[in-house]
Amino acid sequence: MSELNSIERTMLEAVADLHEIPEGAYNIRKNGEGFSRRSTEDIEIIPKTDKPGIDIIIKPGVKNKSVHIPVIITEAGIDDCVYNDFHIGEDADVLIVAGCGIHNCGDQDSTHNGIHTFHIGKGARIRYVEKHYGEGDGAGARILNPVTEIYQDENSVCEMEMVQIKGVDSTVRTTTAHLAANAKMQIIERLMTHGQQLAKSDMRAELDGEGASMQIISRSVARDDSVQVFHPIAVGNAACHAHIQCDSIIMDKAKISSIPEIVATHADAEIIHEAAIGRINNDQLIKLQTFGMTELEAESVIIEGFLK
Repeated sequence: MSELNSIERTMLEAVADLHEIPEGAYNIRKNGEGFSRRSTEDIEIIPKTDKPGIDIIIKPGVKNKSVHIPVIITEAGIDDCVYNDFHIGEDADVLIVAGCGIHNCGDQDSTHNGIHTFHIGKGARIRYVEKHYGEGDGAGARILNPVTEIYQDENSVCEMEMVQIKGVDSTVRTTTAHLAANAKMQIIERLMTHGQQLAKSDMRAELDGEGASMQIISRSVARDDSVQVFHPIAVGNAACHAHIQCDSIIMDKAKISSIPEIVATHADAEIIHEAAIGRINNDQLIKLQTFGMTELEAESVIIEGFLK
């Protein structure tokens, strides 16, 4: 960490909660290039030879381990694309912390496109946390377009938390998943946009095996003139269960489109979707103001609680 400046350390803390080099396996990418990397006996990180990116290989049966793969960009004009493949061995149980922070004080756009593919072995469990954050007072945009592909074997569990709270001018998130028999997936997405920001999220989950189950929960706040579009799709191709829930708070002159879609190709597929868009509850605002808060302070408390 001593080789990173104060801005770079702030970025790492924002997207990966890192105050120092983590214990265990990690890969830090900075301004389009590998910066620092470490493998362990249980988790091997191998640079790709044909394109930018890494292979993360987690051995079968590994328990209670973590791997950090944050990306930081602190220069204007960076156009970074990286391909990361995760191979999680059977019966492993790991935490994967990713995320990207962009600090742009220049006039050129800075972009990061992370293409992540997960192969989750039979009986394995992963928790994946991805945070996006932007800052800087330059005219150049901060752009993040993640693509995530997930392949779950039988009885595997995948929990994903996708967070974008501040400073990203444009993002298009594309997620696809394929679940085998008795595989379980949960995706929680938390997002706030402001100014002229644009956020699009396309998710498609194919429940292919008997007993597969998944849940998508999206919570968002749109402020100022920002635009959000959510389009999650759950496809039941077997006797399975799926639930999509989209809840949004709209403020100022923002626009939100929530388009949950469900498809069944099997008679025993059970799929549910819910979507709601609305203003902040006036009764909640008034109640908090009776405790001495200003209207803006009350709004902040409500939004923070909503996005938790």
